[in-house]
Amino acid sequence: MAKRILYLLMMCMISYSTAFAQKKNVIEKSEDELKMFNAQQSFFAGDFQKALSIYKDVLAGKPNDANIIGRIAECHFEMKQYAEAQENAEKAKSIDEKSYENTALILGKVYHMNGKLDEAATEFNFFKALVGDGKKAEESEIDRFIKQVATAKEQIAKPADVVIENMGDNINSEYDDKAPMVSADGKTLILTSRRPGKTTALDKEGDNGYFEDIYISRWDTLKKGWSNAELIPGSINTEGHDACTSLSPDGKQIYLYKNDIEAESRGGDIYVSKISSSGKWGAPRSMGKPINTTYWEGGGCISPDGKSFYFISERKGGFGHGDIYVLKKKTKTEWEKAPINIGADINTTEDEGGLFLAPDGKTLFFTSKGHNSMGGYDVFKTVNENGKWSTPVNLGYPINTVSNDYCFSLTVDAKTGFFTSDRKGGFGERDVYKVDLTNYPVLEKDMKAKAVNNGPVMAILKGDVFDATAGAGMEAEVVIYDEAGVKVGSTTASEGSGEYFITLQANKTYQIKIEVKGYKPIDEKVEIKAAKEGATTVVKHYLLYKK
Repeated sequence: MAKRILYLLMMCMISYSTAFAQKKNVIEKSEDELKMFNAQQSFFAGDFQKALSIYKDVLAGKPNDANIIGRIAECHFEMKQYAEAQENAEKAKSIDEKSYENTALILGKVYHMNGKLDEAATEFNFFKALVGDGKKAEESEIDRFIKQVATAKEQIAKPADVVIENMGDNINSEYDDKAPMVSADGKTLILTSRRPGKTTALDKEGDNGYFEDIYISRWDTLKKGWSNAELIPGSINTEGHDACTSLSPDGKQIYLYKNDIEAESRGGDIYVSKISSSGKWGAPRSMGKPINTTYWEGGGCISPDGKSFYFISERKGGFGHGDIYVLKKKTKTEWEKAPINIGADINTTEDEGGLFLAPDGKTLFFTSKGHNSMGGYDVFKTVNENGKWSTPVNLGYPINTVSNDYCFSLTVDAKTGFFTSDRKGGFGERDVYKVDLTNYPVLEKDMKAKAVNNGPVMAILKGDVFDATAGAGMEAEVVIYDEAGVKVGSTTASEGSGEYFITLQANKTYQIKIEVKGYKPIDEKVEIKAAKEGATTVVKHYLLYKK
């Protein structure tokens, strides 16, 4: 009897231990599932560091779980820790390449960024085979990535005949340097930088980096080099973000983006600052309606004749996030009531930006990843022919790369360009680069050198119009005709200073006409010959006499 009781007690203890162990396993499994759920929620909320920490905690008990390792790779990728992303993605793939489908996507992106195009194509195609053609494929934009790899291969196989140079520590810093905009004469360069500048405060509500400021550099003719970039003088920089988006061709106006929390729009607006006679820049003023709205406006540029303003906006009615619009002048001082979206041939479902209208007044350079990009953002050009914009053309490798390349600008002679890139080998996050375009005529339709010349050569015609009696500058319309009597352009001499500025094709003779009521008209021939080196600038001063 005693033995039977002892046996029953032992069996009960074994049953209890087994039940306890099973219950413990269920609890442990539930805890891991809860952690995984919390990690995913943190990831979707954009807190990648927290998600990474939780995934690593779960991985400690499951060191060979390919699903968790793949998710860790994904966190590193979103945090721009690409080496760690690649290492973990490759490890997950070696364990079980199908355990977490996004592993192939992340690995493809990292290979793409590093220029390993064949490897990237393999991973992208493997991911697409895993997810099929459904919602997952659409959300991941896998078809776009596959197309980008194909475009990159194509462009690298036929590089443009250019020489690219990092502009060095006179211009660049260990911080983010971007948006180089050059004046038409090639003597003034404006850029935006996040180095310690106007203030050393950090954007704690943003990415905890320094606030953006606008810098200026000038071409030293004697030393044949650019001066050290300095904070632009005047009232243009503030305690917050100030970003240059373009410089007017005459170098006298800067168009910039500001996100002023006290402004009516609250979304970010376009402002303009003008240089004074003392060389200091005035406090930026809003461009106002209809350019700025309650939506985000991200910068713009003025045409060489001052009669059209191109800008980026996220207002309703567009084709994507940020679209390109144009607003034209109705009179000398009045703009049209509403801007025009320049169309679906240019604007895509992605963001367009980084606008620069060339000195010829018809070639628009812009940044996009919605066309045939090599990866990330590329620089494209489109030409306005008979009122219609041509199909955008990729500027090609090595101006564009598998990295992000933005904000292209050009001197009046089309021999030198400037752009921003986060390609490897720079000083900081993004750097400013210079490109020698001597053998690459970007203003030609096909960007190929012709047998006789290297494309249209543009020139600057500038000067002032004065009232001969009063001895003061005066407002006047300066109209230019070609030798056949066809009007090729016009500009307005400013009230007060009397200054005018326009870009024209060189190696031609023009007829200049100025007619102001109550004054004797000006009707004069001007020959503009292309300079042997550098920008061609012709200066003409005109005195108007009363009748």
